[in-house]
Amino acid sequence: MGYVFLGLAIVGEVIATTFLKFTSGEKAVWWAYAIVGVGYVFAFGMLSLALGRGVPLGTAYAIWAGVGVVLVAVISWLAFGESLTWQQVLGIVLVTGGVVLLEAGGKHAA
Repeated sequence: MGYVFLGLAIVGEVIATTFLKFTSGEKAVWWAYAIVGVGYVFAFGMLSLALGRGVPLGTAYAIWAGVGVVLVAVISWLAFGESLTWQQVLGIVLVTGGVVLLEAGGKHAA
């Protein structure tokens, strides 16, 4: 169940980070601030529940950060037309591999 909460934490963080785009620039919209705030509070609450259900802190944070970075990069490319070079794609592959290795190498309860 801890990893379900971690997944929800990642979703909340990615939504909040994505909506930061709408809080900046000349076309900033007021309602995006509420989504950002609620998203981050939700994300940290879910992370807390994940840790309370036995997900190790180092593993949880690495998965959260790695998956969040990859998702935000892809969303930025798809939704906002931001660049995604082959070096960035390689970085995404390496981050994904690192997250997989962290999870695979961790101790798991029987």
